[in-house]
Amino acid sequence: MRTDPRTLELALRKQRLQLRAASQRADLSWRLEGVDATLDRVDGVREHFAWAKEQAPLLSLGALALLAARPRLSLRIAKRAWLGWLLYKRLRGTPAALLPVLAPALRLVLRALKRALDDSAGSGSTPRRQRRTG
Repeated sequence: MRTDPRTLELALRKQRLQLRAASQRADLSWRLEGVDATLDRVDGVREHFAWAKEQAPLLSLGALALLAARPRLSLRIAKRAWLGWLLYKRLRGTPAALLPVLAPALRLVLRALKRALDDSAGSGSTPRRQRRTG
């Protein structure tokens, strides 16, 4: 049985694309492992806040006991909590207001990510591909 060269060429191209896609999926999942761990931590924090919300009377009783036993420590904690609450209320609902606060941290994270990617590219783990233009 004779095969058409065009069909054979298309089948080979399809196979190469499938192999490249599998490689890209593996690379992406490897790079996102840290993100998955971070999101797990965020979920844990949210669960702790939900627990604290359910236990508000018990936590209030503990705060009153702390106030009676250690008034100076209680005052310091109350000041910090009040400032945190004011900051939260000011920034709530306005993501643009968070930008001046988060911009330096985001810049550091992006630099570290770029450095890590450059190091992995320089180590020979995966060769850099030249982009096709036009």
